[in-house]
Amino acid sequence: MNTKRIIQKIVFIMLTLAACSGLVVLLVAAIGKKNHERCRDYVITIKGAQYNLFIDEKDINKLLVDATTGKISGQRISDFNLRRLEQVIRGNAWVQNANLYFDNRDVLHITVSEKEPIARIFTTTGKSFYIDSNEKQMPLSDKLSARVPVFTNFPQKKILSEKDSVLLNEIKKTALFILSDPFWMSQTEQIDIKDRNFEMVPTIGNHIVRLGNGDDIDKKFHRLFVFYQQVMSKSGFNRYNIVDVQFDGQVIGTKDKISKVDSVQLRKNIDKLLKEAKDMQQDTITTVASIDNETNLEQSTISRTSMAAAKLNSNPMKSGTAKPKLIVKKAEEKKPKAVMQR
Repeated sequence: MNTKRIIQKIVFIMLTLAACSGLVVLLVAAIGKKNHERCRDYVITIKGAQYNLFIDEKDINKLLVDATTGKISGQRISDFNLRRLEQVIRGNAWVQNANLYFDNRDVLHITVSEKEPIARIFTTTGKSFYIDSNEKQMPLSDKLSARVPVFTNFPQKKILSEKDSVLLNEIKKTALFILSDPFWMSQTEQIDIKDRNFEMVPTIGNHIVRLGNGDDIDKKFHRLFVFYQQVMSKSGFNRYNIVDVQFDGQVIGTKDKISKVDSVQLRKNIDKLLKEAKDMQQDTITTVASIDNETNLEQSTISRTSMAAAKLNSNPMKSGTAKPKLIVKKAEEKKPKAVMQR
């Protein structure tokens, strides 16, 4: 009985070894055949940036051709070092990530994720660059200029200090908020950095908006929006030369004298700006309704413009946030002295 069991075990082991050997032989043969086959074609897919395409298929194709022995199609698959090719593509300043692989039809797939700029920064020496959502610097492009918020007077240093890194993070937060709101994208001309605080230069009006740092930037812009609707849209956008919204619960305005003609014209300008923001939503919704296969770009645009329209149509004074207190400083000669509250 024991001899029979031993024989069964021996037979089972031999069969198992034979099966494993067969699988290894088949695998080696398949790999050998695959390596001797040639690349039939290649497909380049670029993902990521929805609004700015700073790199295209020609750029990726040139990188691949320079990194290989010539034409991609027709080369033996064994001659491709996919990991090295990925590193070459990732070396481009506008590439976030790259993945390469062959499918079962011997077609090479190249998938590239493009970086998307969120802000353009000018340094104290006049140099300029973009940053992405990871706060990585990117060079300017010869193809086009990205429509993103502009920040000036950033420290010019090869190695950023800890304070500079904090400032860069605040720039990112502020830029992302402005990008998400079509109204502020239209109204923000640029943002100057002074003593590591932000001062916004508006598109309409000769006033300066003191924002402070990047903390609670959404609340600061909300206070400014309330001030635009309740005060400046009626009195004129040149009535105050400085509007300070950096302190919670209040808006401080410093007055300058302005003619009635300028006041009326400025009121018309801001009404036009508000109307354009509303029209942006209506045009986008109309376009989407007429297209069956809407793209991700259209979905993103509807989302952003709907947020802005809802913000414009609602009365900020009825929201859950507290009504900001207005402190008006009237200019007497050169320095404002009188303060009145309401």
